[in-house]
Amino acid sequence: MKIICIGRNYRAHIEELHNQLPENPVFFMKPETALLPRRHPFYIPEFTNELHYECELVLKINRLGKHIDQKFALNYIESIGLGIDFTARDLQQKCKKGGLPWEIAKAWDFSAPVGTFIPKQNFEDLNDISFSLRKNGELVQQGNSKDMIFSFPKIIAYVSRFITLKQGDLIFTGTPEGVGPVKNDDLLEGYIFDQKCLKLKIL
Repeated sequence: MKIICIGRNYRAHIEELHNQLPENPVFFMKPETALLPRRHPFYIPEFTNELHYECELVLKINRLGKHIDQKFALNYIESIGLGIDFTARDLQQKCKKGGLPWEIAKAWDFSAPVGTFIPKQNFEDLNDISFSLRKNGELVQQGNSKDMIFSFPKIIAYVSRFITLKQGDLIFTGTPEGVGPVKNDDLLEGYIFDQKCLKLKIL
């Protein structure tokens, strides 16, 4: 399996990081080793002094697909969950400044913990999914799929032009505004609507 991450998919997040609005979905990859195993503790890696959380809706792909038409794209989603796209912001800024790729800031081991997935059919409207992240009980991020620049079908259709999607692949769909740092002993709790789908203690 592979992890495909969509960047710059919420206008307010683009503005808070002073980035440009993209014409098409921007995506990058994380390896399978970026997944945090169940019941495995999360430790801040020693190579960063500025680790940021980015809470995102995550699509789980249920079948093989290439050059998928937007009108059929939702048939390729099995379930939807929450994930954290952890970013070593200091390393990312250094790479950006040098015009270098920044997988080193995004794709390291255990940088993509995911929580519980909810079957697609349990949602009334995939274009209206509210989600949020709390840090130590305080609301820090709140988003809704209706606010995405590129919808689920657009993302799936665009990515599948370049990369074949396979059963079990995960697509992180972008983060809303409110990203920020974590430190030792922080507790992150993610919700889809009012259902807690993710709980992560930072060590």
